[in-house]
Amino acid sequence: MASTAPRYEAQGWVHWPTHPEWSAQFSRILGSAQDGASTISECFQAASRMRAGDADSWHAEWCRLAQSNAMRAAEATPAGALRTAQANHLRASNYHRVSELFLAPGDPRRQSIFASCVAASGAHLRLMVPPGESVAIALSDGNSGSGGDVLDAYFIKPRGAAPHPVVIAFGGLDGCKDELVQRMARAATERGLALLLVDLPGQGKALRERNMANRTDTEVPVAACVDYLLQRDDVDSDAIALYGASLGGVYAGRAASAEHRLKAVVSDGIIFDLHASLQSRLAHGEAEGWALLQWVFGCDTPAGVVEKSRRLIMAEFMARIRCPYLIVQGEHDFLGLQTAVDAFEHATRCGVDVELRIFTGEETGASHCQADNPALGMEFICDWLARKLGAA
Repeated sequence: MASTAPRYEAQGWVHWPTHPEWSAQFSRILGSAQDGASTISECFQAASRMRAGDADSWHAEWCRLAQSNAMRAAEATPAGALRTAQANHLRASNYHRVSELFLAPGDPRRQSIFASCVAASGAHLRLMVPPGESVAIALSDGNSGSGGDVLDAYFIKPRGAAPHPVVIAFGGLDGCKDELVQRMARAATERGLALLLVDLPGQGKALRERNMANRTDTEVPVAACVDYLLQRDDVDSDAIALYGASLGGVYAGRAASAEHRLKAVVSDGIIFDLHASLQSRLAHGEAEGWALLQWVFGCDTPAGVVEKSRRLIMAEFMARIRCPYLIVQGEHDFLGLQTAVDAFEHATRCGVDVELRIFTGEETGASHCQADNPALGMEFICDWLARKLGAA
């Protein structure tokens, strides 16, 4: 019988061997400690109180931590301990975010949890030096859905004289701009890069509050982001790049194939043929994950998700990418390594200026989007982006 004891494996720390999705998310939260969005002791304390597989248990323990960090932030602010307040707001935001991961899409708790996450993110941004901004970006193409004429985003800039090169960034299936605050901000700003962190349709606030399912024409919201940046006098208009994580890596590739004002693009974790992958899951009767996919894709059935995903087959649009393109994949990514190799080889055959970086189990960072060691991934990715954009 296989051991059920927590252990370290090639993809990182496995806390609940009999609950792989829980273990993967726990490893992701542990990794966020590297950028101050969790503390290791708090994470292990929360895990020790959970009943593995019980979504309410997961939710309750991360909420408990979110509240305690929010309380410390509230106490630190009037005392003038602003760096302490800033740090606790960041952890509160992250703990709120992760508390909803295993709740059903229609769970009414999601709305208030995410509102608390956004409020904590905003408090953290205001205490940054220089302060971050919450911005609204017009999306008025007639296809955005109910209340969907706005993209919510955060603009974060480095110290130093403007104008700054900028990276537009978004997450994946369960991603949001708020996670990217802790994941990207330090590595990017230290290299002279500003960030525009965006909730695309189907993500974060767009999905939860604006009822915007995802779009397969991701070049449309990305073009709106570029238009917004070109209106700012603190942005280098000739140095705008794009980053997408996980499913966002597919979105980024699709957007870059049509939005040629971009100077570089990164797919961090990639699914070369999303349609074939989902079709296979449906054909083999895999039941897990469809509720989240249907919510994000705005489809009533798994078959609807599979059909919509046809427009995200990367072989159909990669040849039109004109800027330098970086693909990053972990050797032990749950999506597999071959999907990244296939994407790289196809892009190469099409004449795209493409690079592939594989993180191995030996060096760590080998899980999905380097969740087990995100510092290595962000250092490499932001170094690459800084070179391509000519950041100081």
